Amino acid sequence: MSKVSLHWFRKDLRLSDNPALRAALAHGDETACVFILDPDCEGALPVGAAGAWWLHHSLTALAQDIAALGGQLILRRGPARRCLEDVCQETGATAVYWNRCYEPEAITRDSEIKQHLKEQGLLVESFNGSLLHEPWEVKTKLGGAYGVFSPFWKAELDLGDLPNPMAKPNIITPPSQQIPSDTLAEWALLPTKPDWTGGLRQSWTPGEAGARQRLGDFLDSIAQRYDDTRNRPDIAGTSRLSPHLAFGEISPREIWHVALDRSRTESGAVLDKGIWSFLRELGWRDFNHNLLFHNPTLPQENYNSRFDAFPWQEDPTALKAWRTGGTGYPLVDAGMRELWQTGFMHNRVRMVVASFLIKHLMIDWRVGEAWFRDTLVDADLANNVANWQWTAGCGADAAPYFRIFNPIGQGEKFDPDGHYIRHWVPELKNMPTKYLNKPWEAPQEVLREAGVDLGKTYPKPVVRHVEARNRALEAYNDIKGAA
Repeated sequence: MSKVSLHWFRKDLRLSDNPALRAALAHGDETACVFILDPDCEGALPVGAAGAWWLHHSLTALAQDIAALGGQLILRRGPARRCLEDVCQETGATAVYWNRCYEPEAITRDSEIKQHLKEQGLLVESFNGSLLHEPWEVKTKLGGAYGVFSPFWKAELDLGDLPNPMAKPNIITPPSQQIPSDTLAEWALLPTKPDWTGGLRQSWTPGEAGARQRLGDFLDSIAQRYDDTRNRPDIAGTSRLSPHLAFGEISPREIWHVALDRSRTESGAVLDKGIWSFLRELGWRDFNHNLLFHNPTLPQENYNSRFDAFPWQEDPTALKAWRTGGTGYPLVDAGMRELWQTGFMHNRVRMVVASFLIKHLMIDWRVGEAWFRDTLVDADLANNVANWQWTAGCGADAAPYFRIFNPIGQGEKFDPDGHYIRHWVPELKNMPTKYLNKPWEAPQEVLREAGVDLGKTYPKPVVRHVEARNRALEAYNDIKGAA
């Protein structure tokens, strides 16, 4: 009688360097490959509209890759525990394997499922398939968790070399009997009326092959100058691997090894500053997951409790202007329009638009975090929450001051020729660069020549920068002494 194992796909939608899948294949003569859309644990996967689009196409690619090796991807929707029990009964599986998720909801769910399945007599094992190191592996000298990135990164590097990534399996033998499966069409993950995903389709290729192509293109043409270009939204200076990592279409361990191997000198050293700056971003990703793991209330509560007293404002008009790219600040508007059209935003611009919402408009960071989670294709909970709290000033940050990004100065510095703004805010394409980030300062004749009518063809600023900055600083000073 054939021995059947089950691999539960989650945030690991790939065949290469997938330790749980490898273990399942090694244990069983036949392997059931299952993905579950679990409405009871939304924190475990991106659930926003952009994330749903990506998930549809990532699962399509994964199903094709599994089929090419002889297997079948079984789709089920419902509570994970019930779905796993059903598939185990239908296939006769005696062992269940998965790669760990680190979101609070997922940890609670997975612990309960593991205990329950073990009580039913099944072998259950979980693995690290998503991070360079587990959150409990990177510890302070006293055995605690880090709250500042730099010492965390040093400690992570001190753990030594990472194991080499695992190769893709050669064959996947499915259960001998036909197992019922949902179809992706039944899940209705794609918008229809209207279909607003044209920009996403033009910008992205979800799936493992798309992830590997993206990594190769980055290492071939961008990586060596990454340290100089990563803050420039006007040029292709970043890897754009974040959505592929969020869905587990490529492992951070594979990225780490491929990047280092491509950059080694004849002596074996890696001297390329750009490569190390790039790999440091994987460290930031681990750090954010570390923060969430050790602070499970982070999505709801301020890391720094002083900010519990911050006087957040409710301003629906200003919020709508921010969401739709109509604030009157060109860099902010360019970023928000890029987000809406492509499901992505350059990281430098993310900090600027987040700071604008929080500091200029005094709107709660949780409102912005929710919007990003709905519209970003790379909306990983740990990264999203940690970065929004960092920008707000209430997160894990060693800075001794209240950081307020100047949307005018940031545009002039990081989009010096205005290419980024002119692309995403075409109504300003004819504005002289001198006035591009502050069109309200342009003389009337300049505005007329550029075809700009402030308040009609392009909005006037929703707030004045200096006044908004002073208001935010005053609010911060009021809470600075709070416990």
